[in-house]
Amino acid sequence: MTAVAWAAIALMATTLLGTLFYLGAKIDGLGSRLDGRIDSLDERLTGRIDSLDERLTSRIDSLDERLTGRIDGLAGRIDGLAGMIADHLQRHTG
Repeated sequence: MTAVAWAAIALMATTLLGTLFYLGAKIDGLGSRLDGRIDSLDERLTGRIDSLDERLTSRIDSLDERLTGRIDGLAGRIDGLAGMIADHLQRHTG
């Protein structure tokens, strides 16, 4: 009777260890698949972000050129107004 009990315990222990090794292998396989998907997603997102960065940089550069020209034009108008104000003050203050 004792031999049968020890045999049952050994069979259960072997089954348990086999199940643990099987599940460990499955988890490792899923981890590898997940790593592959994450790496693929990282590559795609990096490409898209780089593309957006290049487009955004060119748009900002274009906007900078346009705004610089407009600001320079306003600076000339302000200088002209400053001269007109100085003439006006000169006429009234004597």
